[in-house]
Amino acid sequence: MWRKFCGWLLRVMGWTVDDSVVPEDKCIILGVPHTSFWDFIIAYLYYVSVGGKPHCMIKKELFWGPLGWILRKMGGIPIDRKNATSVILSVIKEMKSQKTVHLALAPEGTRKPVRRWKTGFHTIAREVGCPVYMGYFDWKTKHVGHGRKVELTDDPKADMARIQQMYEEMHLVGKHPEKYVTK
Repeated sequence: MWRKFCGWLLRVMGWTVDDSVVPEDKCIILGVPHTSFWDFIIAYLYYVSVGGKPHCMIKKELFWGPLGWILRKMGGIPIDRKNATSVILSVIKEMKSQKTVHLALAPEGTRKPVRRWKTGFHTIAREVGCPVYMGYFDWKTKHVGHGRKVELTDDPKADMARIQQMYEEMHLVGKHPEKYVTK
């Protein structure tokens, strides 16, 4: 019932779903462009509507009282953003401990415009041995999907340049276009 409700809500909001659930048990789905809190809502509704259980990293400060319970039920993983290394290690541990984890994250790391995207997803994917998908939400066309799978190499810097170039070629528009920079 929740799945149908999420799909209905997306359609009412004018969104079109381009993909189904990722076939692997574990993966990372990038969420680009990340310019608004609404990106989380759209991505969540999309993935639930196709039968997936999304997971995402959320700052630990939000995990208090009933909100903490709700965020965990929605697949939230609490993280301490003060130490990037501990974030990566805790996510790796969480992903290795569960049978199925489809982790959505924004390589931009913030809703502000940034040219240098974070490579933590690369480290996590290589350590866990899971694929990375080029997820997207295009506010111009109102299309959302997990996108294509990207093969990673041992060179995070080169992989990031390649991924940013592929996103550039997709001509995506964020909810706040001025906040989205690929190069």
